[in-house]
Amino acid sequence: MSTHTVPAPSHVEETRFGKWFLKTETWRVHVLERAIADLVRLIPQPQPRYDVVVDVGCGSGYSLPKLAQRFAPRELVGVDIDPQMLDVARAEAQRAGVPVKLLESSSTRMPLADGSVDLLFCHQTFHHLVEQEAALAEFLRVLKPGGLLLFAESTRRYIHSWIIRALFRHPMEVQRSAPEYLQMLRQAGFDVPPSQVSYPYLWWSRADLGVLERWFGVAPRADREETLLNVVAVKPV
Repeated sequence: MSTHTVPAPSHVEETRFGKWFLKTETWRVHVLERAIADLVRLIPQPQPRYDVVVDVGCGSGYSLPKLAQRFAPRELVGVDIDPQMLDVARAEAQRAGVPVKLLESSSTRMPLADGSVDLLFCHQTFHHLVEQEAALAEFLRVLKPGGLLLFAESTRRYIHSWIIRALFRHPMEVQRSAPEYLQMLRQAGFDVPPSQVSYPYLWWSRADLGVLERWFGVAPRADREETLLNVVAVKPV
């Protein structure tokens, strides 16, 4: 009798709560918009236009109008492995009047040509991926020399917190600290100078949701383990 091995999933699907949360004002303003603003600040020698912009893990598509506004791409591409989320993203892009090409694809095997992308946006997607090194190799493949990877992630400290464990679903064994993410990006071949790295400590990423600082004036510890990481990584020329 022959046996068949079921391959491990390349990503872990979000919970129903998680998919709902991606449509909320909290996600749009306090998570997405603040990450984009911080990443834009970190870009070295920003250009007025980036011709081909790809959003990997575009989810509900709220990032698409923001990317179109900030980077004025000639071609905007949204990639997601979940067809239901792509339907939501399509409706959002149509509502905003933003032309976009949407691709149902894994982050490790995108139907994009080598060296065809000027800027790749990866926001709060990586902690869902199991094959993280393979995804970074794919990002490096599709980016042009000198192309930018805008990488925004929650670290292991946050993903392993009780509130995230209770409400969301992630592959816990692949979560990384901020230094480990930076090491992985550099080992993959990206240039990541310290001037293009940021560690925001936003209220929603804290175990107490920022109550101690906002209500009682208790400043965060200087030696804390970081919960968020924003990076502008560059493919070498």
